[in-house]
Formats: sequence, structure tokens, C-alpha cells
Amino acid sequence: MFMCGIAGFIDTQVSLNRAEQLIDTMCKVIRHRGPDDQGVWIGDGVALGMRRLSIIDLSGGNQPIFNEDRSILIVFNGEIYNYLELRKELQECGHHFTTNCDTEAIIHAYEEYGDDCVKHLRGMFTFAIWDRKRQRLLAARDRFGKKPLNYYWDGHRLIFGSEIKSILEAGIPREINHIALDEYLVYRCVPTPNTLFKNVMKLPAAHILIYEGGQISTKRYWELPFTPTCQDDEATAVEHTLALLQDAVKVRLMSDVPLGAFLSGGVDSSLIVGLMSQMMSRPVKTFSIGFEEDAYSELPYARQIAKHFGTDHHEFVVQPELVAVLPQLAWAYDEPFGDASMLPTYYVS
Repeated sequence: MFMCGIAGFIDTQVSLNRAEQLIDTMCKVIRHRGPDDQGVWIGDGVALGMRRLSIIDLSGGNQPIFNEDRSILIVFNGEIYNYLELRKELQECGHHFTTNCDTEAIIHAYEEYGDDCVKHLRGMFTFAIWDRKRQRLLAARDRFGKKPLNYYWDGHRLIFGSEIKSILEAGIPREINHIALDEYLVYRCVPTPNTLFKNVMKLPAAHILIYEGGQISTKRYWELPFTPTCQDDEATAVEHTLALLQDAVKVRLMSDVPLGAFLSGGVDSSLIVGLMSQMMSRPVKTFSIGFEEDAYSELPYARQIAKHFGTDHHEFVVQPELVAVLPQLAWAYDEPFGDASMLPTYYVS
């Protein structure tokens, strides 16, 4: 579970001293997302900050990252799986790179393709790019919304962050969004774009947010294509699906730190572990969470899969005392969340 965190704001009325204090506080409150480094930039009534958990280019990927003339900067959370191909493409267009990290590929893609840079990215991400010459912010969220981005807008202040708690540090009114509360009671979660806080919104998956000329706008940049009919026979469809799965797993194995897998014993995670074991030179590190009651525990199935693929397997059993972490879960999620699976997920992470 790769985590970093970004935060920032645009407020032309804030003093420099206040801006420095605020962006530092907004970053420190999400230190748990990125213990390896903190970087901030302040200027033009704008502040961008980032907490980093190093995955790629451990020593050279500190943020914010700038373009060649330092007129454009970026803070980024996530991983770009096709950044090597994108990097080569951009170098052929004349762009110069100073790091080996995937973040730098995004900023040069923005220079080359503008807002359409997001259409060239394959990965999980949120980012914010500040274009100093144009006095313009571009923020974006990946196609399936794997990485979070929340924002607050009151007509003159834009405040954003990976977690709502960063936004709350800016001193915004802490009012309940009653529509979101109703949605939670029905769905056991708060659907996008609402949050439980009034005027704090989630940027939807596959959307960009633009600040320009004192106004904000959002726009969808991608939709899942749907083909109502398929002409392939079963064997061809299976072969195609396997090829897609193999490619999806392969690109996610690119990392400068060790990787592992959350193995439940179900079909999905078992398939992923099987594909990982075919591609990795060392045994896959697998982690499983179980319960003392056999009727609710999938550990026996996870053990079978781990044994079959020869993984380096680790098991944890949830104890009744785990209920004590519920306040921590509420703090981590920033809003009510009614899915009990969050307990084992939190435990293994």
C-alpha cells in the first residue's frame, strides 16, 4: 500500500509568515503518509507541500520538482507505471531530466501536452501543478480514484489535500454536510463528490481541477469504455484476459523497495500472487489476516495458496482488543466508513 501525501492552498490575502506556518502544519498532520521527507514551496499567494514515502529514486525524488526554468512545479502522490516510456518520449521531444523519479515525467508531460498530460499517464496518482507564468493550478486524480484528493473552495480560497485533516488545519468552518450524512446512513459510506464536511469536496476519479483567474472548474478526462457485445470465443477471451492481468501485475512490480501482497485466499488475491510468483526472482512476501472464529477466517485458504506458490508467508489473527483502534480508524478515514473490512486492512498495513 504505497502512500505519500500532498497539500496546498491558493490565498492571495494570506501573509508570508502565515503561509509558511500553515503549509508546514498541513504537511505535518499527514506525516503518517510519508515519513521519509517533507518539501514545501511558497510564493505568489500559493503554497504546495508534500510528505514522501520513497518507492522510486529513493535519494533523488524529493519534492516539489520543477521544470527546467523553475516556472512550473509539481507535488505528486502515487506511482506512474509507464514513466520510463514517457520519459524516453519526452526526451526525444527535447526535455531534460535531472532525476530518475516518475514525478518529473509528469511535469514535462504538462509542458508538452498541457492538461491532456493526464491522458498519457498510466498509474495511480493525485498531483497539483502550479504554472507560475500563467498563475494557474492543475490538479488531477487517477482514472479509478485510487489516490484521494479533497478540496475546499469559498470563492476566493482554494485549499486541497490528500486528507481532509490537512484542509481542516486551515481553519475552515467545521460544519456537517447533512446530505452526506444521509448518504452514509443509506450506503455506509459517503459517495463522491461529497464529504461529511460542508463545502469540502472529493475530486472525482478521472477528473482534473483547474484554478485560473480567481475561479475553479472541474472536468472529466476519461471514461471507462464499454463494449456491449464481444465477438471472441471463450478461449480467446481467456487468453486476452490473462495477457491483460500479466501486464497489469508486471508494471506494478517496478520498485526500488521490497514488495508484498495482501493474500486473503480468495480468487482475486490468489491470482495476483500466482502471477507475481512467476515474475519475481525471490519468493513473494504474502500477508494474511484471520479471525479466531473459523467460520469467518480465510487463513486456511490463504495457507494453501502460499504453500502452492512457495511464498514467504506471514499471518496475523485479529483479537477482540482490536476494537481499540476504532478511534484511529476514524482519524485515518476522516469520515464514517461502514465496511468491516477496514479493520484487517488497517491491521496489515
